Amino acid sequence: MSRLGPFITLAAGAVLAAGLGVASVTATPAPKTAAGTTAAVPAPEEPSAAETTATASPTPDKTEATTIPKADYGGYVKGNGGLIAISVRDGKAVGYFCDGKTEAWFKGGEAGGKVVLKGLGTARATATLGDGRARGWLSVGGGKWRFTAPAVVRPSGLYRATALVRGAKLRAGWIRVPRPGGGYDQVGAAFVGQDQVPIPKLDDERPDTPVTVAGTAVSPKDVDAFIEEMR
Repeated sequence: MSRLGPFITLAAGAVLAAGLGVASVTATPAPKTAAGTTAAVPAPEEPSAAETTATASPTPDKTEATTIPKADYGGYVKGNGGLIAISVRDGKAVGYFCDGKTEAWFKGGEAGGKVVLKGLGTARATATLGDGRARGWLSVGGGKWRFTAPAVVRPSGLYRATALVRGAKLRAGWIRVPRPGGGYDQVGAAFVGQDQVPIPKLDDERPDTPVTVAGTAVSPKDVDAFIEEMR
């Protein structure tokens, strides 16, 4: 598994039903501190009445909302410490969230600078795009957190790899965001069937360089290679 700052060790996993197109949420044990004790997980934030009003869906009018041709965002979840990545392509949107306790894949759409994403069960994410950032709220596993994710470009962003290992589906996902001082923070998780397996870090400058997961060489792909498969 990778670590965040420089990397978070995850005990999280996304079990995707029926291939890439199904969003998932998996709860896993809370992270440990250096002393071996369980780290405290911040209480979920709740939006104020003003914020709730500001992020509500706009009143429809007679003008059809335009869509963003291409945009990628990645950043930290406030009060949680995890990372979120959101990618938009011509109205289609996908997202991935992971902290030291929970992870989730999302799919949905974008129109008029508003992104609405749905995951498994009650998992949801919404964002407003503007000024080079995605700002919004994330709801996963009973918690709700705010995030601000700046626009990113390769080699930052969202990556995924899949393969067959002894007849079982291997699935791996990564989020990479740049550090202010150079380098990248990264988080990710990998599964073979229902079993979580260690996940290697991606190459800093060439994240599509093949890596070995569960004894199998896989080639991580950026979002352009898999967004259309997430139906």
